[in-house]
This record gives sequence, structure tokens and C-alpha cells, in this order.
Amino acid sequence: MRHPARLGIALTLALATAACAAPATDGSKAGAKPAAQASSHSSSLTSCGRQASFAAPPKRAVALDQTSTETLLELGLQDSMAGTANLKTKIPTAYEAAYAKVPVIAPKIATGEQLRAATPDFVIGGSADLFTKDRAGTREELDALKVPTFVSAVDCPGQNPAGRTPFELLFSDYENLGKVFGAEERAGKLAADQRTAVAKAGENASKVPGGAEQPTVVYLYSVFNGMPYVAGKTGLPSEMSRIVGAKNAFDDVDEDWPEVSWEEVAKREPDFIVIGDLSERGRPGDSAAEKRAVMAQHPVVSKLAAVRDAKILEVPGIELDPSVRSVHALGLLAAGMKDLGYVR
Repeated sequence: MRHPARLGIALTLALATAACAAPATDGSKAGAKPAAQASSHSSSLTSCGRQASFAAPPKRAVALDQTSTETLLELGLQDSMAGTANLKTKIPTAYEAAYAKVPVIAPKIATGEQLRAATPDFVIGGSADLFTKDRAGTREELDALKVPTFVSAVDCPGQNPAGRTPFELLFSDYENLGKVFGAEERAGKLAADQRTAVAKAGENASKVPGGAEQPTVVYLYSVFNGMPYVAGKTGLPSEMSRIVGAKNAFDDVDEDWPEVSWEEVAKREPDFIVIGDLSERGRPGDSAAEKRAVMAQHPVVSKLAAVRDAKILEVPGIELDPSVRSVHALGLLAAGMKDLGYVR
């Protein structure tokens, strides 16, 4: 980031100007809240070890990635957003109209300059690595400018109570954001609905045929330069596997998405394979069809029973990372296991 001191002054002045220029709200428009009511909604939270306080709901929130953007859109907060960035795949049809109202401050990862130009009053990211000096700026830098930040609890394992599952941490994100924006009812319903979906998927875990071991699964996320990237122990797919009564074949690798070799995939002999379809991202090897072709042509992997017998499931790749869409992938996994005969 260039000239951080001058940029900091510019942001402070811009935020002050925006606050002074904001029109008074008298509640005359449908759905509008009186100014006194809006200003009385104060809140606070602790996100990834950093505290933040709000005298009123944010009006110029910026989401630094698609995950955060879609969470805010699901909560109906598009009118409180001043920007979005880093779109990886197409926005779902259900969010298109709301997304069209939000300025795109950067097509890929936002820089500090791009973020500051949006004059945010709250910055949200799905992962801590979006807040670095060469990206949006550190959380400390933004905190010094009186701009609070939020990182998904799923990406802060060392800051969370022991025993909280990734899905519960994801639901806590909804509830915390709902509290900050005064959207508690909608956030609570979203969390409740998704808890129900997780419980429904979990019905599989107790119905694996009697005496049978849990089936093993490899999650193939992407193929880059011919090498496979699979789900490791710390990625959400390991928790998905536990819920549906399967075992991630790479649970011994302490990473989210490690690069491995095709020979190592073959060595694990998975009972079935889940392919993350990233065709909308458009990189070589991203589509499910390309991944199937690579496995079918590989001299070792092609001999796996899972490949020979087409015990392969496809899910949207973006849904294998923690997001408001992840319960959909979990449902596809549960249904797919039933189709493959692993559930009575």
C-alpha cells in the first residue's frame, strides 16, 4: 500500500464528510426507521480476537470476498453495503437483483487503495489473509482509522471455544452480523434453518449398513499444473464427512486444501470421490469434466474402483469452503451417498 498516512487521513475525512452529508431519516418512507431508533441500536462483538463496537448499524459495509458478500445478501443487507470484491463464480440467481445494487470495488482481491476509496464503516472478510498490508490492509491499520473489521469465526480456530464445529462457527457468524446490523430475526432464522439442514444430513451417519466400516472419500477441489488439490483435515469437507458417516481419506494432513500427488490419491483407495466443480472460475482443470478426464487417463488413478465404477459425486466447488451455501453441498453429499448405496 502506498503512502498509508495520507490514505488514512483521506479515509477519515471521507467518512466524516459522508456522515455529515447523509440525509436525515424521518421514517416517512416505507420500511424506514426513525433516526432516533436507528442510532439507539448499539452493539459490540469480538471477531477473531479483535473487539469492535458500533453506535449504530453500519451503512457502508464492504465485503472483501464472495463468501461474505453472499452472507450479507442472504441477510437482506445490500442497502447497507458500499462495496464487494473478489467474485470467484457467478452469483446465484436468488441474489442477482440484490447484488446489482452493490458497487464492485475490485473484480479480484481488493487493495488498500480500492477499499479506502469506498469509505467503509465496516469491513468483512471470510478469511484473515484478506487483511494484509499488500491487500486490504491489516486489521490494526483499519482499527486505527476507526473502521471495525470482521473475520469469519471458521478461519480463527485458535480464538474459538473448544468443541465448536465449523458449521456452528458459521452460524455464529450469521448471528453476530445480524446483531451488528439490527437484523437479528433474519439471522436467527437463517441459522435455525441451516441447523435443521445439518441435522437432516446427519441422519445418514446412523444408517451406514450394519457392520460396514465408514466409506472413505477424497474431495478433489482443483487441478493446477496437473497436480490435485484435495481436502485436508482442517477444511470443511472433513466435518461434512463426519456428519454424513464417511471419512475424509486425507484427514491426516493438517491443511485445508493441500497439494498432493495422484499416486497418493490412489494409495488412499477412496470408496468414492467428490469433485468440486469450479467451471465458472474458468482456470485450466477447474471443471468437473476436466477432472474426470484427468482421472480416467491417469495410469494409476484410472484403476481405482471409485473411478472405474463411476463412484463420483459432483458439487459446486465454492460450496466446499465455509459459506452460506455450504449446507447445500452437504445435502448433495448426503443424497449422493444414498444413491451410491452407502446409506440404507
